Amino acid sequence: MTKPKILLMGVSGCGKSLIGARLAEVLQIPFHDADSFHSEANVRKMANGVPLNDDDRADWLATLANLVRSEPALVLGCSALKRRYRDFLRDGNPDLQFLYLHGDYDTILPRLESRRDHYFAGAAMLRNQFEQLEPPDNREACSIDIRLGPDEIVKACLDTLRR
Repeated sequence: MTKPKILLMGVSGCGKSLIGARLAEVLQIPFHDADSFHSEANVRKMANGVPLNDDDRADWLATLANLVRSEPALVLGCSALKRRYRDFLRDGNPDLQFLYLHGDYDTILPRLESRRDHYFAGAAMLRNQFEQLEPPDNREACSIDIRLGPDEIVKACLDTLRR
């Protein structure tokens, strides 16, 4: 398998960081968490329970698109909630493959509530992400069920990438 460019997408709490780090380790490529690229203003806003809007995300998405272009291979964990965000990230990055870590609100909320030291928290913020989410179809991304265990999810990601 050639070294891929992978974007793990989904709402907060779906496992992008955990699965992304493990997948990158197996593939021996860098992992980047898109949350690390938010501006201080965006982090403050989310920490105060205020969801981001399209304007808040514009510079963040541009930074991520540049990161994907500049890396020969990577795993990027990024919500990529809207189709236009995914299209923007894919523009100039035709080899970027999307894997959608899919789960429902009732599965993800307890995970989110168990987090410590993370600025994104709360049922209202998660509900907003689900409202914003435009789920990708099977031509745009391969969907992976997050009810599987982490090792099974990584295996499903690898199996998908080999196809």
